[in-house]
Amino acid sequence: MTAATLTRRTPRTSKPAAFGGVSGLTLGVVTLWLSLIVLLPLAALVVASLEGGWAGFWDAVTAPVALAALGTTIGISAAVAVLNVATGTLIAWVLVRDEFHGKRIVDALIDLPFALPTIVASIVLLSLYGPSSPIGIELNATRWGVGVALAFVTLPFVVRSVQPVLIELETDVEQAAASLGAGNWTVFRRVILPSLTPAILSGGGLAFARAIGEYGSVVLIGGNIPRETQVASQYIQQQIEIDRPVNAAAVSVVLLAISFSTLLALRAIAARGHERQEAVR
Repeated sequence: MTAATLTRRTPRTSKPAAFGGVSGLTLGVVTLWLSLIVLLPLAALVVASLEGGWAGFWDAVTAPVALAALGTTIGISAAVAVLNVATGTLIAWVLVRDEFHGKRIVDALIDLPFALPTIVASIVLLSLYGPSSPIGIELNATRWGVGVALAFVTLPFVVRSVQPVLIELETDVEQAAASLGAGNWTVFRRVILPSLTPAILSGGGLAFARAIGEYGSVVLIGGNIPRETQVASQYIQQQIEIDRPVNAAAVSVVLLAISFSTLLALRAIAARGHERQEAVR
């Protein structure tokens, strides 16, 4: 049998086509949709905020009431994010590592703020912490009330970020550390916490980004008192109501910049964590 015969009889194997490749049409549809839903509205917002020029933009965002609203928003949102990092991590730990009656109900309740309209949350909180509080705690028109409202709507971000990591975390290393005499706190700090840190930071960052733009949950219990409990979203609505759309757009751009910077930082942290995991492997 000649080499030519072997060549003719040997079937040619073609390289398998890659599954899930992106075609030009798919990329075009995605780009068009993102442009219509995200990019164009954001561009229109930026243009509207600069109708008075850079000087007008600066005057709008540095007005005393605007600065007070931004300061209140950022300060309370940061405090709530830190609080939710601690409580959310603890709740995730209990849901993953403990077994108790009603666990599925508690797990389902964590997602309730995602499904519940935020204005309904404000009504519920006002009923509980308002002037006619059934438990005798009145937080209406206080910063504490704003903080409780923001904590309510942002808690799931931390829990749902940490919970999957805890589920996939191997317990062999923990058991080995415990067998060598390490206490519970040492095991958590040296073994568990390093693995949870990226998820904790991600959940806390998402909670902060959500809190600075929140409106519905604080609209009733917050009181909307300028320089006291007024948050940036309420200030924006106030500026629209008094026919100052440029001021509203300028403060909105500031909130947008803060949220976008937070998300970029989270992506950078996630990428660095992934690189470290790949280096260890």
